[in-house]
Amino acid sequence: MSAAPRGRGRGARPGARRPRGGGRSAAAGDRVVPRRRPGSRARRPRRPRLPRGFLAAVGVLAVLSLLAVVYFSPLLGVREVQVTGVSVLGADDVRRQAAIAEGTPLARLDAEGVSSRVRGMPRVASVEVRRSWPDTVVLQVVERTPVAVVKEGDGSKLVDGTGTAYAPAPEGAAGLPELVVERAGPDDPATAVGVRVLVSIPERVRQEVLTVTARTPGDVRLTLSAGREVRWGGGADSERKAAVLAALLTRPGSVYDISAPELPTVA
Repeated sequence: MSAAPRGRGRGARPGARRPRGGGRSAAAGDRVVPRRRPGSRARRPRRPRLPRGFLAAVGVLAVLSLLAVVYFSPLLGVREVQVTGVSVLGADDVRRQAAIAEGTPLARLDAEGVSSRVRGMPRVASVEVRRSWPDTVVLQVVERTPVAVVKEGDGSKLVDGTGTAYAPAPEGAAGLPELVVERAGPDDPATAVGVRVLVSIPERVRQEVLTVTARTPGDVRLTLSAGREVRWGGGADSERKAAVLAALLTRPGSVYDISAPELPTVA
């Protein structure tokens, strides 16, 4: 009897092949999973895309809604009016003059109208109107600073550095000098020169000034304490004249002429 061929197991039939994949054949009913190729990716299901027109419409509606809130909604309306920079004026008086209705949307606030109303107060030199989101308006006021007193038909009035007579002068007027002119006003040349002289002289000299007389723009005279007089002349070279006057007042005399500052005299 011949021996069985080598390399074959017992019971193996001649010509039979072993199944690939570990030698195990797929049984009936087993699920066969297809192999992926190296480097391939699984495809994800595509999400439906929204039309561009729809997205644009949503954006427009969002912007319109925001504008409606800012311009019309009381959510961003005025709840508080702050007043700064006042010392003589009362903050409540400024608020009443500003006439800002509570709940007015900040975006629609008429800042120029508010500024115009507040500037109508005689003691106000200027005002800045600022919005402070979400619900506050700030009024930054600059009051007029008096430099002299002028006597008019209805009494004495305070005059500021612009030559404006703006308010009744209190009794004594805190030692302010008197401005003597034909007609006080910011558009009067003599008034403009007179107040410019007062502003230019040093404080220690200004404290000795009793009156400033400006009958014409070219003839300004100061009356000082102790009966002294300063002949200032015109408004040109005011800073130089002020420096010369401060030096001359260290000398005894009754009349100090600085109308020509390069050739001052003391008499």
